[in-house]
Amino acid sequence: MAQRKGSRVGLWIVVGMLVIGLGGWYTGGAGGRTTAVGSVDGLDIPVQGYANALRSQMRAIEEQSGQPLTFAEVQALGLDRAVLGQVVSQRVLDAEAQRLGLSVGDLRVAEAVRSSSSFQGLDGEFDREIYREALRRNGLNEEAFETGLREDTTRTILQAAVMSGIPEPETYGEILAAYGNERRDVTWATIGSDAVAVLPQAAEEDLRAYYDANPDAFTAPELRQITYAWLTPEMIQDDLPVDDAAVRELYDSRIDEFVQEERRLVERLVFPSEEAAADAKARIDAGDVTFEQVVEERGLQLSDVDLGDVSRGELDEAGEPVFTAEAGAVLGPLPSSLGPALFRVNAVLAADEVPFEEAEPDLRAELANQRARRVIGDLAPEIEDLVAGGATVEDLAELTDLEPGQIAWSEGVTEGPAAYQGFRDAAAQAVEGALPEVVELDDGGIFVLRLDSVTPPALRPFEEVRPEVETAWEAQALRDAVLAQADATAQAIAGGASFEDQGLAGTAETGLTRRSAVEGTVPEFISTAFELEPGETRAIPTEDGAIVIRVDATAAAPEDDPGLLAERASIASQVSGSLSQDLFDAYARQVQAGAEVRIDDQALAAVHAQFN
Repeated sequence: MAQRKGSRVGLWIVVGMLVIGLGGWYTGGAGGRTTAVGSVDGLDIPVQGYANALRSQMRAIEEQSGQPLTFAEVQALGLDRAVLGQVVSQRVLDAEAQRLGLSVGDLRVAEAVRSSSSFQGLDGEFDREIYREALRRNGLNEEAFETGLREDTTRTILQAAVMSGIPEPETYGEILAAYGNERRDVTWATIGSDAVAVLPQAAEEDLRAYYDANPDAFTAPELRQITYAWLTPEMIQDDLPVDDAAVRELYDSRIDEFVQEERRLVERLVFPSEEAAADAKARIDAGDVTFEQVVEERGLQLSDVDLGDVSRGELDEAGEPVFTAEAGAVLGPLPSSLGPALFRVNAVLAADEVPFEEAEPDLRAELANQRARRVIGDLAPEIEDLVAGGATVEDLAELTDLEPGQIAWSEGVTEGPAAYQGFRDAAAQAVEGALPEVVELDDGGIFVLRLDSVTPPALRPFEEVRPEVETAWEAQALRDAVLAQADATAQAIAGGASFEDQGLAGTAETGLTRRSAVEGTVPEFISTAFELEPGETRAIPTEDGAIVIRVDATAAAPEDDPGLLAERASIASQVSGSLSQDLFDAYARQVQAGAEVRIDDQALAAVHAQFN
């Protein structure tokens, strides 16, 4: 309890120090000061307490959103009412503590004030002048500050008294922890489709029945007949000449991309003197220490001395020896911009050059694509004007370079222009009779489309989908046959046969808990293991077969298992804390229901006016 009180006292002090300039802000009518926004059982709700709480909540939201918050938005969110409710609830507890005769002595308040680092001088001791000046700067006085501190500590004591009435539910923790840590030993094996030698043949009535039972599988999706015209950079870039000089200029401008000099991954450890560096190098050469240990001795980490990949020129005078050394070598002392240093070469990145002749095709295509984008960009306003003048998709294809086409589009179709998400979105949203709209594609292309007709989803005739029905029926029949075989195998094993007797290579798993996962099984594997008793066996269907599982043994977790003991304590603590908080919330609501709460709307408006 002492620790909680201390943290709450510290928090109150910090909050008190944050009330900057609030003193003297709020004035009521006729030139009088408004010091309260209301009262609870005659106990004032201070203006500064409400204003500070509201400002704190506003800042918290602003930090989360990264955007300033206007007071109009505060009121739209109901934040002012929520904060007022919190302040009133807090004051209700103050009034209740006062009614019960609870209070904190002067010695405890004085101890809290003296222990605050905000009021200490350079010697670490409480300084009364600093204390007074700090309060004065924040529009506070000693009496008001210490009264608030006393009330906060008293409120904490009241809360602790209510919440401490709930004992930790140890039995609840024991039951849940025992449930979660119960163990199972199992043996399991998989059965595949090869376990079924002969599959039944589908009769016509079987296929008809399967078709009738699974209409969704044989229903054609909505089909949209669309006429479109489009143009992409790829369609025209091969027809756009590119100046040879422009290709060479682009290559030269990106020469660092195509001609890369040799670089090395290097670490540099700087020393205060050449003698210190030489001594460290000698110890490394002698095998007394490693480079890493020397780095640690200097209070650094490897990330502090890592230069990354560097060129010869970037190392100045150290460049030549570093670039003639092999990977793994430690060199030095060598000069550096920060003083004598040891260098370690971690890797050699060989020089690489892509000659102009090799890079030319890609660069020429890149320039042609850029030019094609510009051509299409210049064409777009013309197309928009034609559309505005009533041009149809066919007219646009005839009057411009747009290429026409038609597509029967449905969800899942991604051929042609439907390869673009933008086209698919437009196709899905198109309305019959609407004017074409020019839409840009991600690669710089454009298109227009018209929805000609919509065929709603419809169940396809049995004769049309008979091959699909037969394939689906056979797959289902195979799954059913495998599961039936697995069920028969499970019954045989439950009757005393071994996995080997059934031609299966069983896998043993021991000590499984409800949190375990077994590779090669399905999610239902663990839950099934904990549904069965020792000796019971079951078949579990999988996507392409089945699993046969037998429970061999069950056991509770050992009573001295550290994990079990820790889980018991954790569950009991969490439940106790939740119950205690629920109890305190109910107590606070009950107290507030019997309290006389008065709110001064004029004072609230005066406070809010300062936030606008």
